Amino acid sequence: MTDSTRSDKVRRGTRSRSFFALVQDVPTLVTDLVKGELALLKYEIIGTLKAFGIGAGFLVGALVFVFAMLGVLLTGIVLLIAIWLPGWLSALIVAFVLLLVAALLALLGYKSIKKGLPAVPEKTIASLKRDLKAVKGVGTIPGHDVTDV
Repeated sequence: MTDSTRSDKVRRGTRSRSFFALVQDVPTLVTDLVKGELALLKYEIIGTLKAFGIGAGFLVGALVFVFAMLGVLLTGIVLLIAIWLPGWLSALIVAFVLLLVAALLALLGYKSIKKGLPAVPEKTIASLKRDLKAVKGVGTIPGHDVTDV
């Protein structure tokens, strides 16, 4: 019998079950609860790591263009000093274009990393707090009326 089938049978049980039958269902319910919480945690962490990975990729791309811009800038300076011809102007224009591309990639990387913050699994924490309240008997169960019992 699968986990979801076991927990479904536990939830659909008759209303007037003995105390021992209810206690017997606790391990199944706790196991299903823990598995669900771990699945939610895994989902949230993977999403956060994916956002960080994409942002880091954009930042690495920005660094590549900054290094290329530095090479072109140095070439422009060398041409300016060596021959005093307008060749340096074209090198500076290319360096400026590379700087704009690097700035765009850095902005995209920053936004991607910012989207992944905070790196705290908020949904999992909120779900665990609700579960703890349910175990303590505090609060209500969503979708259930207390007067039904």
